[in-house]
Amino acid sequence: MSTSTAEGVHETRLDRIGIPHVLRWGFLGVLIFMTGNGVESNFISPHMTETLGNDKVDLVATIITMYGVSALVGSYLSGALSDLFGPRRVMLLGFIVWVVFEALFILSLNLESIPLVFLTYFMRGFGYPLFAFSFLVWINSVVPRKRNGTAVGWFYVMFTGGLPTLGSLFAVFSIPAFGGGHNGETMTMIASTGLVVVGFLFAWFGVKEPRGRTRLAPAEDSPRQVLLSGITLTIKEPKILMGFLVRLINTAPEFGMFIILPTIIANDLGWGQSRWLTMTVIVYAGNILFNAAFGALGDKFGWQRSVKWFGVFGSAIGLLLWWYVPHMVEPGSDWGFVLSVLAGTVFGILLAGFVPMGAIMPALVPEHKGAAMAMYTTAAGGAAFLGGAVVAVVRPWGGDVGVVWAFVALYALAFVLVSYLKVPDDTAGARQH
Repeated sequence: MSTSTAEGVHETRLDRIGIPHVLRWGFLGVLIFMTGNGVESNFISPHMTETLGNDKVDLVATIITMYGVSALVGSYLSGALSDLFGPRRVMLLGFIVWVVFEALFILSLNLESIPLVFLTYFMRGFGYPLFAFSFLVWINSVVPRKRNGTAVGWFYVMFTGGLPTLGSLFAVFSIPAFGGGHNGETMTMIASTGLVVVGFLFAWFGVKEPRGRTRLAPAEDSPRQVLLSGITLTIKEPKILMGFLVRLINTAPEFGMFIILPTIIANDLGWGQSRWLTMTVIVYAGNILFNAAFGALGDKFGWQRSVKWFGVFGSAIGLLLWWYVPHMVEPGSDWGFVLSVLAGTVFGILLAGFVPMGAIMPALVPEHKGAAMAMYTTAAGGAAFLGGAVVAVVRPWGGDVGVVWAFVALYALAFVLVSYLKVPDDTAGARQH
């Protein structure tokens, strides 16, 4: 069903709920692509440790941390290259990188070659941010201001829906279906490539919107200016740096928990791999359901206020609940598992409170939206690096508890920083239009 606005613009039901109709197949493509990308997220750490040797725990943590570095760089490039070549071409590049280096990564694991595992997993880290965050740039170039927060929220419904939620759910069924154990995990990783291919095909052939096929940056800007625009803007505009840090901290604990919780929940507390994966699915299903809700809430209640109280403060409380409740209940018990899942779901839901950051960043510098989005996507991808880095740096001396409190300290820093991120588009008057 479609209607016309006062300006004569035809709108469909999807437009009115915040999903640009012209990009609808791209949203579905991101969901399926990220499902494939997220399949391994909750077993890759123990899988690599088992392959390379049980004495290689710290090495595996380093490999995952370096994967975060490539994701961070890929996230920056997704914004900068989208400005230069258009988001559609960058999404194609991300797809090719992912598929090629996923195949080489699995082959390297089979060869038990540490250098090749390191190199191929690092290179694969460029893939998903180039694909997914270029689409986020596409969204911001199309959607009107009044639905900006909601549209970003729907993007994260799809993004988080795949990584880790549906990806983990896929693993819950596919690992035993492929025989279980180490071989079952390997076959599941191979199968995940099929999901990535399907997701790409939906986005590539389904989205016909013309702006994503062309350069977004002003014609007078040189390629060098465009590629460095995000860095230059961050140096000139302190608020962009603050926004970058807030978004960087946002999901860092999520990636840190992917490293430390699988062994604790599955082995130390006795709930097994299947229940750990089930817990992940439920926790982040809560996040999916509330991504769009917090996007819409931000458009009405205020982007900054939503991020500050629901995102930053709420996530800190949720993270502490997810860590301490499983340790306070009877290990391996059914009732204890239920309470632990509920505690984790609080974290998953309130993590969605950060969604309006995707609207705040371009609104900080309306004349440089592309550069601002480049830094936003860089931070989003860099969260994987920060999460792994905190684990690698803090766990040797502070243990797993120290890691959790380090993330809480980062949230405290974000709480202060977000207070400075007020923008004219976020005033009560602007929210009425």
